[in-house]
Amino acid sequence: MEQRQILGKNHWYHETQSSLCPADALPLVPEAAHADRFLLDLTLSPEQLAEEQSWINAARSAGLTLLPENVTVTRLHTLSSYDRLSTALTVAQVCGVQRLCNHYAARLAPQPGPDSSRESNQRLTQITQYARQLASQPTLIDSTSRTHLDEVGLSVDDIVTFNQLIGFIGFQARAIAVWQALQGLPVRWLPGLDTLQDAAAELFSAEGAGWAADLPPVELRYAQADQLEAVSVSQPLGPLQGMHWLLAHDAPTLNGLSQLIRLLWQPAPGQSSEQKLVMMLTARINGSPACFAQAAQQWAEENGLPEAIRNGDRALQAWSHNHPRERAVIQAVQLLTRAPDRFSAAHIQPLFEQGFTPSQVLRLLASAGLFGWVNRLKIGLGTLVQPSRLG
Repeated sequence: MEQRQILGKNHWYHETQSSLCPADALPLVPEAAHADRFLLDLTLSPEQLAEEQSWINAARSAGLTLLPENVTVTRLHTLSSYDRLSTALTVAQVCGVQRLCNHYAARLAPQPGPDSSRESNQRLTQITQYARQLASQPTLIDSTSRTHLDEVGLSVDDIVTFNQLIGFIGFQARAIAVWQALQGLPVRWLPGLDTLQDAAAELFSAEGAGWAADLPPVELRYAQADQLEAVSVSQPLGPLQGMHWLLAHDAPTLNGLSQLIRLLWQPAPGQSSEQKLVMMLTARINGSPACFAQAAQQWAEENGLPEAIRNGDRALQAWSHNHPRERAVIQAVQLLTRAPDRFSAAHIQPLFEQGFTPSQVLRLLASAGLFGWVNRLKIGLGTLVQPSRLG
C-alpha cells in the first residue's frame, strides 16, 4: 500500500491515528507559534527580566534543545519533529494551561504527520498514551510501559529524550501558571479534566527508599566528550543522584537540566528548609519514593513534617495548623502540582501575607515544577529499590 504524508492536526486534541485533513488547515491561534519559546506571549517588566534572566535563559535553551526547529532522524534518534511536538501538546493538554496548548498546537499544525501504516499508528498511539500517563498519573508508568516504547521502535536514547521532554513541558506549564498568577491574569481551564491524584500512601511506607535505572546507562569506555562533560557537570547535583550516566544518552538536555537545577535548586538565604519542603511535597504527590526519601533525609527542621507528608492530606493539615508559613507553601505547591490550570492570584496571596517577595514566590514555585520534572525522570526511567536491597 502506498504510504502518504499528511498535515499535522489543527486543534488541541490531536488524534492518535492518521487521517486526511485539508491542506489549508490552521491552528486555533496561529500566531501562538511565534511566541517566545519559554515565556510564550507573557510580558515581563525590565526589573523582572533582569532578576530572573539567568534561569529563564536556561529554560529557553533546554526547550530549544528538546524541540528544535529541525530534527534529523537517525537509527538511534528516531523522534521526529511531529513526535516531539505532538508529545508536547499531549502534556500541555494534561496540564490544561491554555496559552501552552495554543503554542504547541500552532507549532504542530504545519508538521507532516506520520504515514497511515498500522506500525506508524501503533507507534503514535503508544507514544501518546505514555506521555499522557506520565504527565497525569506518573505511577501508572512501569517497566512494561518502557517495554512498549521499545516495541514500537524507540531506542534507549529516544526513551531518555522522550521522558526529558515530558518533564520539561510539565515544568514549563507550572512556571507559566505561576507567572500568570503573579500578573493577576484570569484562570481558564477545560471542563471535565481531572486533577492529578496523589500517589498511594503505600509507596511511601518504607523509609530510605532508593532507585535503580531500568535502562542501560552510557558506558564510560564508550562515552563521547559531550557525554563526559555532561556527567561531570551533573554529578554534584543532589536531585540527579544516580541518574547521570543514564541521562547522558541525551547529553545536551542533561546539561540544560543541570543548569536549571543549579539556578533554581540553590535556595535564597533562609529558604533551604522551604526548598526541601517543596521537594517532599512534589515527590509525595507524583509518586517518587526515592526523591521523597532523599529530601526527607536532608530535612533538619521539625521531625514530624516528613511523616505527616508521607501519611497524606489529613495528617499534613493537622501538622500545618500551627505553622502558617509552611501552610502557605504547602497549599500553593499542592494545587500547582495537581492542577496548574487552576492556579490563580488567590493561591499566592497567602505567601505574600507570610512575607515572601514576588521573586521568592516565583522561584520557589518554579522549583516545584522542576522537582516534578525530576520525579518523572525517576519514575519513567527506573524502579523503586526497597531499603533492604540497598547495598
